[in-house]
Amino acid sequence: MGKFKKPWMLLVIVALMVITACSGNSGQNGAAKDPVSNGGTAAGNGSKESSAADIAFEKGKYDPPIEISTILMPYTYVQGDTKENNVHDRWMLETLGIKHKDTWYPANDSQKIQNLQLAITSGEKLPDFVPVPNDPVLTNQLIDSGKFMAIDELFEKYASKVLKEHAAEHPELWYPFTREGKKYNMPIMEYTDNDDTLLWLREDWMEKLNLQAPKTIADLENIMDKFKNENPDGLAPDKVYPLATSLKNNTNTWMGSLDWLFGAYGTIQEQWNKDADGNLEYGSINAGAKSALAKLKEWMDKGYIHPDAALWDEGKSAEIWTRGEAGVLPGANWVPDWPAPDLLKNVPGAKYKAYPVPAGPDGQIGTKWQNSGVNASIMINKDAKHPEAIFLYYNYLLEHLANPTAGSDYEYGFAKGYDWDIVDGQPTSDKDKIKEFSNSFPFLTGPARIPNLYMKTLVKLADGNAPETPYEKQQAEFRKPENWYAAKVVMSQLDIRKQNYFTGAATPTMISKWNLLRQSEKETFNKIIYGQLPIDAFDQFVASWKSNGGDQVTKEVNEWFKSVSK
Repeated sequence: MGKFKKPWMLLVIVALMVITACSGNSGQNGAAKDPVSNGGTAAGNGSKESSAADIAFEKGKYDPPIEISTILMPYTYVQGDTKENNVHDRWMLETLGIKHKDTWYPANDSQKIQNLQLAITSGEKLPDFVPVPNDPVLTNQLIDSGKFMAIDELFEKYASKVLKEHAAEHPELWYPFTREGKKYNMPIMEYTDNDDTLLWLREDWMEKLNLQAPKTIADLENIMDKFKNENPDGLAPDKVYPLATSLKNNTNTWMGSLDWLFGAYGTIQEQWNKDADGNLEYGSINAGAKSALAKLKEWMDKGYIHPDAALWDEGKSAEIWTRGEAGVLPGANWVPDWPAPDLLKNVPGAKYKAYPVPAGPDGQIGTKWQNSGVNASIMINKDAKHPEAIFLYYNYLLEHLANPTAGSDYEYGFAKGYDWDIVDGQPTSDKDKIKEFSNSFPFLTGPARIPNLYMKTLVKLADGNAPETPYEKQQAEFRKPENWYAAKVVMSQLDIRKQNYFTGAATPTMISKWNLLRQSEKETFNKIIYGQLPIDAFDQFVASWKSNGGDQVTKEVNEWFKSVSK
């Protein structure tokens, strides 16, 4: 699971603490200026630099080599490698004719953000290429600084076909990076559909009770009732709480999520959905949320939900399932990697299986979907002498490493002796067989990923087709069959997902009001679920939410949405 999770939430929190550092000049920050007018380095402007760039793209390499600077986070180097001399940098120079000069090596993410903000305010020279996590606050600070160029022309001329096609298919990926009609960040692609919610049920219980797949919420209630009151493992009803969920932080989250239940009543909570008129609406104030809360209150009363759920974060919510005391865990397709192994260890004979999310009483089905296939992005310094170099680099990774061909230099991995080697005459990527195994490399963009490749490959395996490419063989070896099947379930429900359309920085009213609005939401929802407030308290919550800043936030969110989506 850790391979796919993204550590951007901490960065958002850190950046929010210092948002005022650069937010006062958004109207006069140079963001609307011609971003490629400096030094004649724009794509297609007829300069010597542009000609050299075209030649490099034609040959696939800069000759003579060029120097670039960026920001690289700490890596664990092996076999005598150092941050100044390592297998990646030797490869980058030999293969692409690119080498580092004045690259930053911060100790951690917090130091990286602090150094960037200090450089912006002090006028210190910034690196040519700045990697940015999925952090709208930091992104907007960097755009506001006026130090980075819009990439529209560079993208059109130099971006790879796969990146262009993905951006065309998912125009929403540009929303966080757009200002006054110009795009400021090169997207770094991530696997899509990898975090969609499924229901992981105890399949051995399903079989022993002769139960069928739940197609509706009513079906699921029947299953949970039997899990609790007719438990196949002989557990007493007061020892079984069928639904493993978390009520402490967010209920629209990555483990133990309740997005699917709210979706069964026509909304997705804690995110901004499109309404019937195409405007953005905060899902937690939709009338469907009231019905979902009423159902959760009913489930709490029946003992389907553990009374301590309000104290559990996402990871803790999974423990009741892995202990064998719950039968339903909402989670992503990667649950077989974690935490399912703990279930098999703790409960001999346990089995588990992914099921589609069920429909509500009116036939509605829905889950969250916030993944436009972007893991991070790169911003390009206006003073970069070779602004196109990051495209040459990223294009090479996408073409050669993201889905390598048999017989290529990257068939078994990136570097022999690091992430693969020949052992007993056979190529292997088994870390236990390689003397100093490392599959962590200081890639400027992180590992290259073709967005639809992962799920497409798992579905192929689930359909019983033999793996053919090196990538497919790798997934067949390292992913469990339960994982394959889960991917097929995800891909069968693509049309039910609701996207979170607000991906910008906090609006002015959000900065002053959002924490209080969210706190009121969490307290009201939990009190309704626990029976401390009547269900009609939801109506008062909505009225209060609107009058205490929610209506103004909604106005600002829609203004932002119109500005980036037009």
